[in-house]
Amino acid sequence: MTLPTDSLGALNVFVQAAETRSFTAAGRQLGISSSAVGKAVARLEERLGVRLFHRSTRAITLTPEGSLFLERCRRIFCEVEAAELELSRTRAHPRGVLRVSLPVVGMLMMPTLSAFMQAWPDIELDLDFSDRLVDVIEEGFDAVIRTGEASDSRLMTRVLGTFGYRLVGAPAYFEKNGTPETPGDLAAHRGLFHRYPQTGKLEDWHLLDDGGKPVPAPTRAAVSSAIEPLIDLAERGHGLACLPEFAVSDRLARGTLTSVLDDKVGHSGTFRILWPSSRHQAPKLRAFVDFMAANLLSETLRSTCA
Repeated sequence: MTLPTDSLGALNVFVQAAETRSFTAAGRQLGISSSAVGKAVARLEERLGVRLFHRSTRAITLTPEGSLFLERCRRIFCEVEAAELELSRTRAHPRGVLRVSLPVVGMLMMPTLSAFMQAWPDIELDLDFSDRLVDVIEEGFDAVIRTGEASDSRLMTRVLGTFGYRLVGAPAYFEKNGTPETPGDLAAHRGLFHRYPQTGKLEDWHLLDDGGKPVPAPTRAAVSSAIEPLIDLAERGHGLACLPEFAVSDRLARGTLTSVLDDKVGHSGTFRILWPSSRHQAPKLRAFVDFMAANLLSETLRSTCA
C-alpha cells in the first residue's frame, strides 16, 4: 500500500514516537502536543490498515507490524539524509543541528566545545550531559563521547585521546596527615572514590608498589558517581582522590591540589566518539569529530588515532 508524498512528516512523527516510546516525549521533540502525535499516528494506521502500536495508560509498544515499519522508515530517512548530504557537500561550510551525548565529566570539555562553536558558527550544538548508557540510535543522537571500550557493533568509533590519572589532595590535608612516600603509606589515609553509575562498582586506582604489584587503596571517606564533587572534597581537605589529569590540571597549576606518587598510579583512560554506522558522516559530524580529536586534550596528554 502506498502513501501520498505529504506523508513524510507523518512518518517522522511515527519514528519519534517509536524511538521514545511516548507520544508526550515525541511531541516535545517535535514541538507539537501529544494529542497531535496520537492523531497523526492514528491517521497513519488508518492509511496502512494495520495497528502500529499497542497502547496502554502507562506506555506504548510497537506491534510486530510497527517494528517492521520502523525499520523501513529508518531506511527511508537514511536515503533522505544521503540526498541532503550530497547537496550539503556543495556548501562551503557545514551547518545544522548536531545532537551529542557526553559524560557528566564532559562539563570539563566546555573550553574545547566553545572553541568548536567559534570555529563552526553555523553548527548548532545540542548537548546532553549524562553518565547513563544512552542508546545512540534509538535516542536519535548524532554522536556520543564516552570513556572506555566501544562494544556496540552498530556504531563507528574514533579515539579522541588518552589520558592519565593523578593521585591528589589539598596542601592542608598533607600538612595535617603527612605526605605518603610509598603506596603502602596510603593505609593511613582517607580516600575519595568514584563509582561507575552503570555498574555501581568503585573505580580502581591501579596503585602499584615498587615491584609492580597492586596495592590496596585507602579507607573510604566518600563515594560519588560524578567527578566534580570529588574534586571539591579533595580541595577542601577531606581526603585523597585519583582523578583524570585533565580534570585537575588547573587545580595543580594553581596549587589548590598537589599530586603524590605520580610514578605509582597505573591508571589511564580513553575518550572515544561514536556514531551510528548506518548513517552517512555528514559534514557537520565530520567537522566535529576532527576538531575534537585535534583539540580535546593537550599535546602532553593526547594520543590520537583514527
